[in-house]
Amino acid sequence: MPGRKKFRIELEDAEGSKYNLSLEGNISKDKIVKIMEFMDLLNMEGEVPRDVEISKPASVGDRIWALVDAKFPYGSFTSSDILELYEDSYNEPIKLSIISTYLSRYAERGRLVRTRQGKEWVYKTTRQPAAGRVPEQVSPSASLDPLQ
Repeated sequence: MPGRKKFRIELEDAEGSKYNLSLEGNISKDKIVKIMEFMDLLNMEGEVPRDVEISKPASVGDRIWALVDAKFPYGSFTSSDILELYEDSYNEPIKLSIISTYLSRYAERGRLVRTRQGKEWVYKTTRQPAAGRVPEQVSPSASLDPLQ
């Protein structure tokens, strides 16, 4: 499924025992804390994993939505906020117009609420599904690709 978060952690303790841990799906801070506690139980405190692989969402739209979902689940933000986070998180440049396009499309589809404040748009996520409607389990940027 595109856009799913995947983590794979490979560890080796002081005695040479190897541990492989894979996580996929909805990975919360609480789950990461539990992993750290597990590592402490194995006396791996202070050791740095030799190979930690973190996959990023595949499409630009999925990456943008991942930032919105992680950093602004209930707060408001602008396209400039997402631009800064995107470049810091994914270490690659992106045009503000691309981010603005994706955010406006998310607003058209009801995933975001968009209001005008001065010269810029301010966005906020919508968290309640419509009455009697089951939330979709589809990639948030499905069919948002401007090349389609």
